[in-house]
Amino acid sequence: MMSDAVRRVQSGNPWEETFGFARAVAAGDRVLVAGTTAFKGDVLYGEGDPYEQAKVAYTSALEAIAEFGLAPESVVRTRTYLTHARDVDAVGRAHKELFDSVRPVATVLVVEGFVDPRILVSVELEAYTSAEKV
Repeated sequence: MMSDAVRRVQSGNPWEETFGFARAVAAGDRVLVAGTTAFKGDVLYGEGDPYEQAKVAYTSALEAIAEFGLAPESVVRTRTYLTHARDVDAVGRAHKELFDSVRPVATVLVVEGFVDPRILVSVELEAYTSAEKV
């Protein structure tokens, strides 16, 4: 039996408070993670390095789903937002390292920019779970 409960996880990122959002939300059989960058608190990891930023951002997103008892194998979709098309290969390498055995559907989009111009990568993921886990 599926629960109608919705659970939210905060990461402590200051923008969550400023914008009024959660790092991850579990609803039904899905856990959604969005707006995840290489910031941890006030520190941007991998400044100028799209590979490192992608790795940190996706690792943070995976940490968010772990709050619901989920592992990378639960990920069914990823979205990667980049500020430069030239960074596709570097970011793709980071994605492959984390998700090669999982093979979620994936979208890569090039955007004009982010709220902080040092951010090169922002990621989202969607994970599937049984209602009993959330």
